[in-house]
Amino acid sequence: MRKGCARRLFLASVVLGSIALAQVGIPGAPPPAKPEPPADPLGRGTPRGTVIGFLTASRKGDYEIAQRYLDTSLRGSRADSLSRQLAAVLDRRLPAKINDLSARPEGSQYDPDRPDSDLVGRIDSLQGPVDVLVQRVNRGKSGAVWLFSKDTLDAIPALYEEVNHVSVEDIVPAFLTEHKIAQIPLVQWLLVLLGMPFVYVLTGLLDRLLSPVAARAWRRIRGQPAPTRLHFVPQPVRLLLLVLVIRWMMVSLNLSLLTRLFWSSVATVLAIVASVWLVLMLNAWGWDYTSRRLERRGVQGAVSILRLVRRTVDILVLFGGALILLSFFNLNVTAALAGLGVGGIAIALAAQKTLENVIGGISIIADGVVRVGDVLKIGDTTGSVEAVGLRSTRLRTMDRSVVSIPNGQISNERLEDLSCRDKFWFHPILSLRYDTTAAQMRSVLEAVHNLLVHHPRVQEDSVRVRFLRFGTSSLDIDVFAYIPVLDFGAFLQVQEELLLRIMDSVQSAGTRIALPSQAMYMADTQAAATSSSHRPEEVAMTR
Repeated sequence: MRKGCARRLFLASVVLGSIALAQVGIPGAPPPAKPEPPADPLGRGTPRGTVIGFLTASRKGDYEIAQRYLDTSLRGSRADSLSRQLAAVLDRRLPAKINDLSARPEGSQYDPDRPDSDLVGRIDSLQGPVDVLVQRVNRGKSGAVWLFSKDTLDAIPALYEEVNHVSVEDIVPAFLTEHKIAQIPLVQWLLVLLGMPFVYVLTGLLDRLLSPVAARAWRRIRGQPAPTRLHFVPQPVRLLLLVLVIRWMMVSLNLSLLTRLFWSSVATVLAIVASVWLVLMLNAWGWDYTSRRLERRGVQGAVSILRLVRRTVDILVLFGGALILLSFFNLNVTAALAGLGVGGIAIALAAQKTLENVIGGISIIADGVVRVGDVLKIGDTTGSVEAVGLRSTRLRTMDRSVVSIPNGQISNERLEDLSCRDKFWFHPILSLRYDTTAAQMRSVLEAVHNLLVHHPRVQEDSVRVRFLRFGTSSLDIDVFAYIPVLDFGAFLQVQEELLLRIMDSVQSAGTRIALPSQAMYMADTQAAATSSSHRPEEVAMTR
């Protein structure tokens, strides 16, 4: 009985001790993770969320919620009045740059000495600029939230007295401001759908009135009509003028902050689109002007490089404009840049041969070794160049067929430009028969030399006529001279005349031009049978 009680006491002590150790904690063990504070239901976890939440509540007229964004001890009607004044000041005076506010819980930390404060904007007043600040306040278990700071709230009553309470939205009928589509008042939809097209049409009329004047001025200055239709106010410039009108409206009219934010976003998007469009137009105009000048100079290959440069610039400009738009709307462009890099590598690997030909075409055009109209010999192909592209070069062969050769192959092949010859090489090998005597050989050498030296179409200092060798079946004479003509047909005519007169010189010397021959020696078999000690008689036969 005592043993059973002792066993129960021992088990109970072990269990209680393990519970105590678990509560105290084992030395060296990591502390339990602290639970994250819950997200603020009013969106006050970031500076941007606080400002947007306050403006949204004020816009709805819910000042009971709006005062919860203020770091103030006021309550009741006094807090509501302060909320109304702050909303009016922000609506009328705060710059429309809410998208620039920090969306991080720690804020932008623009001032290292005040890490718990963030700058919303700066408002100009009669007493000088006033900084609108939000401050991070710790609410215990609820966590830290961002509220409009006390210093900012103290300056609001004085700023409110300077604000002009007359607004455009107070002038237009109430149903245009009260009724909304997609949280946007009808008055703004009317401005977008009617006002902006009207201003754009006015700029179009201005272009039609001034473009003929610009065309006449061009004709008077340049002495010739314009190559293309001139636009005094092109479409991108018309969009930029529309942006200026929107900016003027934002400054001159007493609009609310959300309205100014909307129109500021519209103006920024239009400015980006118009700038990209204008750069593309200038790029096209520059390419057209430069290509026409190069074509007049006969530099056709450089036009292909310019076309590639133009397309590359267009792609870069469009991609840059897209990145600017994404960054304006606070979208992460890092993933797009990373995807572009990976996609570029994949395209480069897939189009390796094409890139090789394009790079080869650029090097060929830059070096100027191939020009349209030249007669080239590339490998076993000979023909005149009809077109030099970025990927391939087209040749018109002697049989009038067209051969397209990749530029990568041309850059690696042996290239012979027959059109660059300043003279033609006259180099026949004159073969005389073996029965030609030495006197006849001297006569032929002297006659051929005098013929070439005194011929008016042969370069005199290049003439060389020498007895070269005893050939297999002939006596060979090396004839060497240059004929300074540029046309291949003229060379053939001179060569024909010289060859005929050389034939006359050979005949006049009493010898003949050798034919390929072979000597065969046969033994007399009958004499060999009569006496084996005698040498066999050999008979020479030539054929």
